[in-house]
Amino acid sequence: MKKEADVPYKFESLSDFHRVLGLPKPLHPLISLVYNTSGKLPSSDNFPDKFTLSFYKISYKPNLQGKFKYGQHYYDFDEGGLFFVSPNHLKGTSETNLDYTGFTLFIHPDFFIGYSLAKKIKQYGFFSYAATEVLQLSNAEKTTILAVAKIIDEELKSRIDDFSQDVIISQIELLLNYGNRFYKRQFITRKAVNNDLLQKLEEILDDYFNSERSLRQGIPTVQYISDELHISPSYLSDMLRSLTGQNAQQHIHQKLIEKAKEKLSTTGLSVSEIAYELGFEHPQSFSTLFKTKTSLSPLQFRRSFN
Repeated sequence: MKKEADVPYKFESLSDFHRVLGLPKPLHPLISLVYNTSGKLPSSDNFPDKFTLSFYKISYKPNLQGKFKYGQHYYDFDEGGLFFVSPNHLKGTSETNLDYTGFTLFIHPDFFIGYSLAKKIKQYGFFSYAATEVLQLSNAEKTTILAVAKIIDEELKSRIDDFSQDVIISQIELLLNYGNRFYKRQFITRKAVNNDLLQKLEEILDDYFNSERSLRQGIPTVQYISDELHISPSYLSDMLRSLTGQNAQQHIHQKLIEKAKEKLSTTGLSVSEIAYELGFEHPQSFSTLFKTKTSLSPLQFRRSFN
């Protein structure tokens, strides 16, 4: 089981993962729901230090306070939270001090074959959120999530028949839709914190363009902005969409257009010079974006302004 220190072990099957955890074989080869009442990880000398899972992971943890951080360390609720992890994310076993009480749903992508959810699941952006961007649940939301998990658990334990996969798939989709709804609520209840992040985003972009970094490094990327804010790109885009109706890329483009208008109206720089200063390799790309956003070419804007 042990591999070289820098090479993570890849769990290809649920059966292999259950075996290493010291759990009974999964009731279904492609999906399992594991409850942890002890709050601790199983101890195993064979468990790798670093590993990846070839399946989706949805975990509910009832005890978050003092264990998990979010942004500026604000918490809405203490009742618990949900983590969503897509396949092939690197994991480690070093976080032994955390409370692992709760349940975890493991789903191999093959379980969705033949169902629309096979493609649709990639649209749920929270699978790309960082662990610190946990979905914190109110007491009522917790009750809802536990009820859905109970139905999945009952289907796996007692009703493996021609309809069980349809029922389980529908419950998984329901769980994901609740995830969308509850994250939307979280963006609203954290509006003050998110507005603070929005202000910091504006400061980062202003500094980027005012320092002429764009001339040296090109147009700022969503990854660069999210790294500066210490949040994931997916969470950044979803947060901005909830506040402004625009995702992160659109927000960057809006700032580009604002800076372009400023240069077009206050300087004698040519369109090509402005394009290069803003980070564009090709002036035509700048002109195309400008016209798309304003319905005017840069020269038309300059003439109309003057």
